[in-house]
Parts: sequence; structure tokens; C-alpha cells
Amino acid sequence: MPAQALTAVLQGRYAADFTWRYLPHSPAEADLLSSGLPELDALAAGLPRGGITELTGPVSSGRTSILYAVLASAVAEGETCALVDADDTFDPVSAEEAGVRLDRLVWVRCGGDTERAMKATDLLLQGGGFGLVAMDLGDTAPRNARRISLASWYRFRRAVENTRTVMLLIGQEPCARQCALLALEVRRDACEWKGAAPAARRLHSVALRIERRKPAGRAGAASLRVAAA
Repeated sequence: MPAQALTAVLQGRYAADFTWRYLPHSPAEADLLSSGLPELDALAAGLPRGGITELTGPVSSGRTSILYAVLASAVAEGETCALVDADDTFDPVSAEEAGVRLDRLVWVRCGGDTERAMKATDLLLQGGGFGLVAMDLGDTAPRNARRISLASWYRFRRAVENTRTVMLLIGQEPCARQCALLALEVRRDACEWKGAAPAARRLHSVALRIERRKPAGRAGAASLRVAAA
């Protein structure tokens, strides 16, 4: 769908509470979006608006729980968000239980097509006006993610700079690299299970460790526990 057509469709859907334009600001006015996780905000101060935040980690490392926390925090602040779901892994029920208002989320399913995910992200960023655009490549094979050209990440970086949009990129390995303002790596430390009988046991919460890889010279780490997504 051409960018103008997509803009028209979404403008009609969110006309009452959504401003369809870029929200420019000078560097002095740059601000941050809370992740919704106090420990992560203490580590990174928040997710930078006007830039790319890259969150990486292996499968089942807790990336999805962090994504849901960020989305819930953003919509709680009145933001309209978009999620480009490259591999159709988003679970609306779990997200809603985590506090995500689905009526403020544009969910783009891409059926495992990385090229389609890139095009959808490009249209959303160029259209402007979102408080958060998340691109979930978490289940995309690293070899396919590595095929994405660096020029694409530069294009995304230029699209969000001087706006109040946060782009959150999720993957197993770093992709955006120098195009990211903030880079975080997450891994799972331990799991807490509930239920006495083996058949009735269910995953209750996950202990995570997050390390800040970028900005350079500002390495740090935080431990936190999140509800299982």
C-alpha cells in the first residue's frame, strides 16, 4: 500500500486523538519514553525519542515481556503505537493482560516476510506521528536479519531523527549497530513456576539481566523480574 494511502486509512481510524504529522523538536528538547520497568529506566534513563533503540537477546530471553512493558507504558502516556510483527508472534491476549491498550496499537502482521516487514516499517516511520514504532525480528533467523542492508537502518534513523518517535528494534543479534542511539542486551537468569502438581505448573515470572551496550563508555547492567508473557 502506498504511503499516502496508508496515512489516509490510519488518519481516518485515529482522527479523534492522533496528530498525523512529524513532531519536530530541537536537540535541547529531546526527551525519553519510559520503558515501564523502573530497573531498566534506572539503567538507561528511558528510550530516546528521535532515535533507534535496539534490544537483542536469544530466544526465550525475555524480549517479549520487555516489549509488552514498553507498549503498555507508551499507551498509558497517551501515545499511539505501531508494531511490525515480522513473524506473526504477537499475542494480543498476553499483551492486553500486560496493560497494552489494543485500541491504540496498529498491528502489522508480515507472515515471516522480512522484506515486507521492512517496507511496512518504512511506511509507518515516513508517515510520522507515532509515539512508538516497534519492529519485532525476534523470531527472524539471524542469517536473514544480517542480510538487511545498513542503508535501510540509516534510512530509518533519518526518518525518526528530529521527531518524538521512538523506534524499538527487537532481534536475536544486533542489526542497526551504529544507527542505534541505545543498545540493550537481555538474557534470562531464572524462572519462577507456580502450581504444586507437575501438570498444573505454569510459568509465573522470569528474572532477567539487561546490559547496556551503547552509548559507548556507558556500560552498565540491571536485574529485574517480569511477569511471564
